[in-house]
Amino acid sequence: MHPTTTTIVLPLAGVLSLIVVRQLFRKQRGILPPGPTGLPGIGNVLDMPASTEWLTFAQWGKKWGGLCSVTLLGQPIVILNTASVMEDMDSKGAVFSTRPRLPMAGELVGYAQTLVLMPYGARFRTFRKYFAKTIGTPNVMRRFVPMAEAETHRFLKRLLSKPNADSISAHVRKLTGALVLRITYGIEVQEEEDAFVTLIEKANDNFNIATAPGAFLVDVFPAMLNIPEFLAPFKQTARVWARATKNMVEAPYLFVRRQMTAGTAPVSFVSSLLEDEEKLSEEDVHDIKYTAASFYGGGADTTAASLYAFFLAMVLTPDVQCTAQAEIDSVVGSARLPCLADREQLPYTSAVVTELLRWHSVAPLGVPHAAMEDTVVNGHLIPKGSVIIANLWNMLNDPETYPSPATFDPTRYLATVPQRDPRTICFGFGRRACPGKELAETSVFLFVAMTLATFDITRGAGSLPLHENSQGTISHAKPFACVVKPRSERAIALISAEI
Repeated sequence: MHPTTTTIVLPLAGVLSLIVVRQLFRKQRGILPPGPTGLPGIGNVLDMPASTEWLTFAQWGKKWGGLCSVTLLGQPIVILNTASVMEDMDSKGAVFSTRPRLPMAGELVGYAQTLVLMPYGARFRTFRKYFAKTIGTPNVMRRFVPMAEAETHRFLKRLLSKPNADSISAHVRKLTGALVLRITYGIEVQEEEDAFVTLIEKANDNFNIATAPGAFLVDVFPAMLNIPEFLAPFKQTARVWARATKNMVEAPYLFVRRQMTAGTAPVSFVSSLLEDEEKLSEEDVHDIKYTAASFYGGGADTTAASLYAFFLAMVLTPDVQCTAQAEIDSVVGSARLPCLADREQLPYTSAVVTELLRWHSVAPLGVPHAAMEDTVVNGHLIPKGSVIIANLWNMLNDPETYPSPATFDPTRYLATVPQRDPRTICFGFGRRACPGKELAETSVFLFVAMTLATFDITRGAGSLPLHENSQGTISHAKPFACVVKPRSERAIALISAEI
């Protein structure tokens, strides 16, 4: 047989063999959680939605309960539709703490070396330890608060300069990228286009596409990794994206190293960890580089999605905006901008932040988990290797937990008996819960308080916009029209002051 023919036939034979083996040896469908009935051989392939998967999964939850499942070519997919079921999963310890194998994003593009797709194990625990040491608690985050306040002030300046609706998304991305870069590497971004921010956005775009469910067949059939690149367009794409991932890891790290050599490096996540560099092994340095990349690769886009949705929430609920502004004015006054130290005296504004975390689900389905061993949950077997998808969107829009869930209502959390804190849901579950939530909390509060103190946000021309999630692992509100104006001459003076 011709060598080229062999390289094609063998992988295809492997794919067919994989299907047969899965069908012959997979445990019976009846022991899995309930779900839509699939077809012989292919399972529920035809039932899977092409978009807004969280809405379809929510409908399945109404019919089959908080724990339901499907199979795709023999691969069990278990869907969690309620917070109580997610808590049951959480109670199983590390059993559901690993990630499924995603060859495209993980192995080919390189994200398996970052925290988001890293398998559970010793290296994962090392990365989490680094996060905890740097931003894991309010106490350790305190040293970065002045940076967060300064970068949010810079955002206000950009918004004052270009308040048009089309610029808002770029402004919030610049803010979150600047903040995470400064904390992670001590890098202060350029006011115009910044090369490091561009690295973040490019890498995040690639990650969103590479991890989209069903986007790449190699994630279903890993044997396709053996297909030569000239016959595999996905490999050609992955090679370009892998180069972007490598740049994301190396470029800012080398920048910090050069600053440290020159004695000009400010305090940052990386510079702190490299203080005793002579004691670090090659593996230690690798872990620091990829922990840092995990930090800013994962933290910028999620927070940007929340901040952009805030503008939409204010357009849709002008009464909420007025109430929060009145509270800020009464506590802070007009002589200065709000700061993090004001948070305890601003309960309504803090409730706006809490409701924002619920109302706009930045990761509607989170990032999938995988079962490390056969486990029984609520009387159903979750086989080892099952993919676990938590429908966070549905949990945050459950009308039994949050009446009128489509309504942006901060008073949910100010009642005598407050509704459930969405932080117990939106940051994920178990040992894969977001390690950067303290940073997210700090940056979102400062953004909300400082923006409301200085700007009025009103609806633009045309009909009232709808709140809809975009596709992708990280989901943004779809573009909308709005008008942003400074509240007063005094607000302009505060924004324009030197930082």
